[in-house]
Parts: sequence; structure tokens; C-alpha cells
Amino acid sequence: MARPTPTGPGAPGQTEEREKSRKLGSLKALLPFLRPYRALVAGALAALIVTAMISLTLPLAVRRVVDNFYTKDPQTLDLYFAAALAIAGLLAVGTALRYALVTRLGERVVADIRKAVFDRVIGMSPAFYEKVMTGEVLSRITTDTTLILSVIGSSVSIALRNLLIFVGGLALMLLTSAKLTGLVLLIVPAVIVPILVLGRRLRVLSRENQDWIAASSGNASESLSAVQTVQAFTHEAASRSQFSDVTELSYDAARRRVKTRAIMTAIVIFLVFAGIVGVLWVGARDVRSGDMTQGALVQFVIYAVMVAGGVAALSEIWGELQRASGATERLVELLRSEDSVKDPAQPKALPEPVTGRISFEDVSFSYPSRPNILALDHVNLAVEPGETIAFVGPSGAGKTTIIQMLLRFYDPASGKVTLDGVDLSDLRRDDFRKSIALVPQDPIIFAASARENIRFGRPDASDAEIEEAARAAAAHDFISALPDGYDSYLGERGVMLSGGQKQRIAIARAILRDAPVLLLDEATSALDAESERAVQQAVDTLSNGRTTLIVAHRLATVKKADRIVVLDEGRIVATGPHDQLVAEDGLYARLAKLQFTEGMAAE
Repeated sequence: MARPTPTGPGAPGQTEEREKSRKLGSLKALLPFLRPYRALVAGALAALIVTAMISLTLPLAVRRVVDNFYTKDPQTLDLYFAAALAIAGLLAVGTALRYALVTRLGERVVADIRKAVFDRVIGMSPAFYEKVMTGEVLSRITTDTTLILSVIGSSVSIALRNLLIFVGGLALMLLTSAKLTGLVLLIVPAVIVPILVLGRRLRVLSRENQDWIAASSGNASESLSAVQTVQAFTHEAASRSQFSDVTELSYDAARRRVKTRAIMTAIVIFLVFAGIVGVLWVGARDVRSGDMTQGALVQFVIYAVMVAGGVAALSEIWGELQRASGATERLVELLRSEDSVKDPAQPKALPEPVTGRISFEDVSFSYPSRPNILALDHVNLAVEPGETIAFVGPSGAGKTTIIQMLLRFYDPASGKVTLDGVDLSDLRRDDFRKSIALVPQDPIIFAASARENIRFGRPDASDAEIEEAARAAAAHDFISALPDGYDSYLGERGVMLSGGQKQRIAIARAILRDAPVLLLDEATSALDAESERAVQQAVDTLSNGRTTLIVAHRLATVKKADRIVVLDEGRIVATGPHDQLVAEDGLYARLAKLQFTEGMAAE
């Protein structure tokens, strides 16, 4: 099996992304999400600064205790111990407050990021999802935001605290003993070098690790969403093998990341504490020679340990910041993704009421994944209000593309599509789509009740209107027979329903929407003969007074259309009523003989 490769933005091997990943500048993209919570940020910073200052005063109290341990005044000694205890109490309260504020800030910001990313991707046109797998998008919303939560809710706070400890401790070390501090500073370059060198490598590995995790999620999502097909074709072993390969590559990237971070941590900690031992040895000699008090040495050692601990913590947190920067890059890629279909800055309004006059004016279009193949080739078509048009033609002729263009899932490469005389590109998508009801070829059933699935067509509909729509779609009887009737849970993608039942739910949804334009993409293809007759009656009633565009293969549906449009290789090759097209003995006549008539005979 070929080595799997993650797709979409941020996949391993993309040189430009690898170059960008060497810097932490991506974390600046989090600032817009932090600005609304300035008060929370200020409170967290105040608590952080206070706790750092309290930590730095503790060694001063310890020095007093050590230097006055043999004092003749016990009350003074007791006072020093009480001061040390009070400092410890303040430190505990301040640390708890800091934790509460920072954690709350992290949870709030990450929730906002998740909503922002979802708000962005849910409105992206289908062209976007030709390049990015939905599983990868979900990985970014979940895994990547979890990394950011770890940084905002913990790592940044700890990093700032240790930075303050490092700077403050170093200054107090200098005041305590300039000689010993000078010796300590000699080891700083030796510590910084591995952090910078290995940190850069760690940054690249962290981004690669996240890329493979996203690829693994995308692979699993694709297989699980088609689990019945996988099992029907006994493809379980191949699917397991493919997922295993991607997961192992993810593990391999994680293993290399962990190894690099472990090496960096080991080097830094050894150098830091080796330096402390050397400095402590020099300090002990100064105490013996009387150049330094025992309390001063203890104070210096405590500060040195605090500074060393701060450096060690910063080296570890640096790795976390590297990973979070990679996660932020990936989320920002989604937030900044350019959609090929955009709403106009100054949208026009549709005339009220919408009559449903549709026009395709010299429309040509190619799918982004097949740029050299015209799905529509200079299509011209005018549909009058209330007219029913049936589209027929061989597979790949462009029938469904007509539906997608009318919904403005894509924009034409040339020409324009208009509704009531207004170019769709001059309208807000969510505005004109309210005037359209769609029954797709592959009906989508959500993991909710039958009632909520139908209500999806019009969220403000009453229960009575929902049941009326279900009756019109010949769905009421089978829904009522479910264990909980209309409140029955239909399972993910409607696994509890047959293909025909799913289709009738989708038709009921469209009936409930009560839109002036009705799009039926082979809406009766999955129905048995009896159900089709019932649904056809509902469609006839629904089509009355509405502009209806039907993609159909069945003769009964096509014959009732006001006009039949015959498509072939993206071009309109014939238009007219059934009898006229049959008499012309062209493509439609052949399709009628091969598909429609034989299909009727089979029924």
C-alpha cells in the first residue's frame, strides 16, 4: 500500500509551511480573541506578578531566620517564623487566584476560537471541501484548540511567572553576592544555545505531528461515515491497515518530537544544576573564610534554585509554545481561508414577493478539481415563474450542476445565473436561498428525532405543520409506526431508515419550507412504486404555483414537466415537451427507450 499523505493546508512536506513554523509569531493571532477579556487578563497578570513577588521575598525571611537562629531574643525569631508563614499563606491564596483566572480565561478564549472556526467553515462553499477533508477540520477544532487551551490556561501563565522569578531572582542574587552571581551567569550561554537549536527542531516536529494527527482523524472519519459500504465490500482489513499506517506515522512523528524535547530538557537541567553545584562550592568556601554569612549563602542558594527552576520550566514550556504555535497556524489557516464564493459587500435585495423567474445566461463552469473539463458549456435557459422544468441526460451531463449553480454552491466561470432578474452574485447567499427548497439525490438525515429532521426545513414550524408536511410526503404512517413516533431518534445519517424513508423525510422537509422555487434532484429515485405514486402526488401539489426544477430518470416524472431540457456534456442539446422530443428521435428518444420505458416495464 502506498504511503498515505495528509492533504489540505499544513500537510507535511510543504516547504513554505515549514519555514513559517520556525517562529512563534503565529501566537499573535490569539490576541483578537484575548482583547474582549482585558479585565480578566489584567486580573490574571496582577495575581501572577503578586505571587512572583511574594515568592521572591520568601528567601529574605529564611535568611533572617538562619542568621538569627542563635539570637538571645526568642521573640524576634518567632516574628521571623510568623512572617515566613504569612508569606506562605499569601502565596497560596495568590496562586489559587491566578490559577482560577487564567484557567477561566483559557476556557473562554478556546470556546470563542472553536465557535469562530466552526462559523467560518460551515459557510465555506463545496469547493473548499474538495481540498480539505472534514476529518481534518474536526481535528483542528478539537485537537488543536486543546493545545491552545493548555497554553493559555497554563503554559503562558507558568512561563510569565518563571520569567519574573528568573529576572527578579537574578537581580536579588546580584544584591546578595555579585561574585557568585557572575559565576552563575557564565553558564547562561551554555543553557540558551540548546534551547534555541533544539527548540527550532522541536517546532518543526510538533507541526508535523499535528499534521499526521489530522490526517489520521480524516482517514477514520471517512471510513466510519461509510462503514456499511466498507463492510459490504469486505474492506475492513484494508481500512484497518490504512488507518494503522497513518496512525503509526503520527506516532513516529510524536516519538521524534518527544525524543528531541527530552534531550533538550536533559541538557538544560544538567547544565543548570552542574553550575549551581560549582557556585555552591565557591560559596561554602566564602562562608568558611568569613566573607559571607550562612544566611546569605542560604538565601543565594534558594534564589539560584528558583532561577534554575525557572530556566528549566521555561525550556519545557518553550516546547509547549512551539506546539501551540503550530496549532494556532493551522486554525488561522482555516479562519483566513479564502472562499471562492463570496457575498457582495453591498448586496441587493430580491423583489417581494419572489416569483421564481430563473435565467441562465451563457453560463460556463468547471469544477475546481477538474478545471479542464466543462461541466456546463455556454448554457442559456429561461424558466418562467411557476414553470416545471425536467432535466435529463446521461450521467455527467451537468444536470446536478444546474442545481448547484442555482444554489450558488459555485460561481460560473463566465455568464450569470439570475433569480427574478437579479444576479445571484449580487445577493447574500442566505437571503436568496430562503426562497429555495431542495430535495437532494442523497438525502441527509441528522442524528435527531424525525420531528426535528423535518423541522430543519423551517425552524419556526409548529408540530401540526410538521405532521401535515409528513402526510403530504407520505411519511406520516411509517413515522407514526416508529417506537416514539415523531420523537423517535433516527440515528446518525438515518441508519434506522430505509432509502425510501429517508427520501420521504427529505421531501417533507422541502414541503415544510414552502419556498417559491423547488429543486428536486432525483427525489423519487429510492422509492418503491407505491410510495412513488404517493410522493408524486405530493410533489404535484407542491409544484403547483412554484417554479420547479427536476432532475429525473423516471418517465412519469418527466412527462408531467412543462418542458424537458436535454443535457449532454454540459450543453443543452434539446428542449421541449415529451412527445416532441420523442418524435425528433434524438438523444432524448434514445434515453426514453433505454432508461424510461424499460424502467417502467420493470416496474
